[in-house]
Amino acid sequence: MKNKLTSTYTICFGAMLSCLLWGSAAPCIKIGYSLFEISGTASQLLFAGIRFIIAGILTILFGSILSRKILIPQKSSIPDVFKLAMVQTVLQYIFYYIGLANTSGVNASIINASNVFVSLLFSCLLFKFEKLTTRKIFGSVIGFLGVILINISGAAINGNFSFAGEGAIFMSCLSYGLSSCLIKRYSQRENPVTLSGYQFFTGGIVLTIIGFLCGGRITHVSTQAVMLLIYLALVSSIAYTLWGILLKYNPVGKVAVFGFMNPIFGVILSAWLLGEQNQAFSIIGVVSLLLTCIGIYIVNSNSKIKNLS
Repeated sequence: MKNKLTSTYTICFGAMLSCLLWGSAAPCIKIGYSLFEISGTASQLLFAGIRFIIAGILTILFGSILSRKILIPQKSSIPDVFKLAMVQTVLQYIFYYIGLANTSGVNASIINASNVFVSLLFSCLLFKFEKLTTRKIFGSVIGFLGVILINISGAAINGNFSFAGEGAIFMSCLSYGLSSCLIKRYSQRENPVTLSGYQFFTGGIVLTIIGFLCGGRITHVSTQAVMLLIYLALVSSIAYTLWGILLKYNPVGKVAVFGFMNPIFGVILSAWLLGEQNQAFSIIGVVSLLLTCIGIYIVNSNSKIKNLS
């Protein structure tokens, strides 16, 4: 089994599938807003909360099946689960869901890719997990140029730039960067899949409570909408579990280098599912995407940080 998980074909297929699932999140969330007829921040947070409660349950279920035992965090890890839930699920997705409601799927996919560089900078400068080499600095600069370009050219390709849209997406990247480093630290004493599953579940409950108390409601429910919600939960649970398994049996760099496919899938799927072809395939859009992907490739080809989401 281990030999199969270390084969080049398996790594490529598994990593690409994870990236495809993550890349589909942005357009599918926007479609979810439409199917559930969601408007307003409170209802968006309620929607996010329900998604992550389901994602947490599924992650724990999948992890338990693969481990052949029920995944239960150690008593000493409970504070870690709560802190991770507050940063990775609650804080990150408050910004992410609000941002997605106020920007395009293409913009969100490219800007969200900056979480790789933010994670690296936090890892090197704040947590001291690794050294900030010339290669990593160069890759980060190239990648951030793509993110900056898509932002400063917002008026040209998307009509406007807003702190509630593009700004919120970048704030979610900062939260992701911090949570990635926390996962790396906490996983030294706890199974990362266990951490992820329980923090998804805990964070989902918090988001649901916040959304409901702030007046959020989901009043329109259809079979198509429910199926989309389940799919979004599977995006988090399957992609994370699969990525975690690949990282367990292979060098991190060999897996993480495929992270450049996240924004590519996100942009292509946004163009297809949301009808954003003009933005996705404009000169500015293509250049921004290329710069971001090149930066991710350069950084991850020599980085040891766990790029998990």
